[in-house]
Amino acid sequence: MAAMNPPAPPAELQADDRTDRTPRGASRDPAPAPASTPPGTPARRRRGPRRPGIWRGAVLALAGVYFLGPLLASFVFTVHVPGQGITFEAYSELLSADGFTESLLLSLGLAAATIALSLLLAVPALVAVRIGSPRLRPVVEVMCMLPLVVPPIALVTGISTVLRWGPEHLSRTPLYQTFIAVQNEKFPLVLVFAYTVLALPFVYRSLDAGMRAVDVPTLVEAARSCGASWPYVVLRVLLPNLRASLAGAAFLTLALVLGEFTIASLLGFQPFAVWIVSISGAQARMSVAVSILSLLITWLLLIALSRAGTTPSTAAAAPATTSRKES
Repeated sequence: MAAMNPPAPPAELQADDRTDRTPRGASRDPAPAPASTPPGTPARRRRGPRRPGIWRGAVLALAGVYFLGPLLASFVFTVHVPGQGITFEAYSELLSADGFTESLLLSLGLAAATIALSLLLAVPALVAVRIGSPRLRPVVEVMCMLPLVVPPIALVTGISTVLRWGPEHLSRTPLYQTFIAVQNEKFPLVLVFAYTVLALPFVYRSLDAGMRAVDVPTLVEAARSCGASWPYVVLRVLLPNLRASLAGAAFLTLALVLGEFTIASLLGFQPFAVWIVSISGAQARMSVAVSILSLLITWLLLIALSRAGTTPSTAAAAPATTSRKES
């Protein structure tokens, strides 16, 4: 009986038989490989969301019409005279107009003095709050934001009331001459003080944003550890890093001074904005031409300040040898 049984297959064939068992009806062929892209055929890119080019162009066109339309209409009004055609007399007579040069130079001088005074007050205060007393930051912020709450008419009323104290109560004191000096018509310092108060919110916001973007404590600590004095730290380390913020604050102050009318008019002075209104009744075309010219001057000054703010700064912390000499 044992001789009739067939011999057992080798162990290797048994192992292969066990591992190669597949269900009936299933193919033993491997899964077909994905078809490869023929050479030279460009690959298909995934389609992303379409850019809203049409809507963007429409929005820009509407914005251009909204801003440039009134300017174009004003320019046409200044150069077109019914019955005479196109003439540029309104622009050619500007330089010879009575009070044009004086009022423009006065406004530019007031703007320069206001920018210098506001930065001189705001920069040291914000640096001190940022480094030494962070808890006082809300107090400084509220004080700088107060001019946004007080209307200019209320501010000028208070200023005029204080100015009356000179002739009424201080005529026999040395302060009387001070009250007279700040009201000098050639360069009224009282307008500089009033404009500085009005510009404080804009100067504070611009400088605060710049200081948030710069690690002021680290810069000051590094400069002081090299032996730099505090004036050197502020002038050569902090101010170059705040160039863009300083330019923004200066431009906002310049725009405010060139366009301010209420305070100067009620106090009896005649800067550029007041002069434009004073000639509008008798020479309407010239007043509109001057308004267009003031916009162009403001844009040019904006470009100059923006270039000054974006110029790369090469100032860095001073070497130890130089800073030790100055400290």
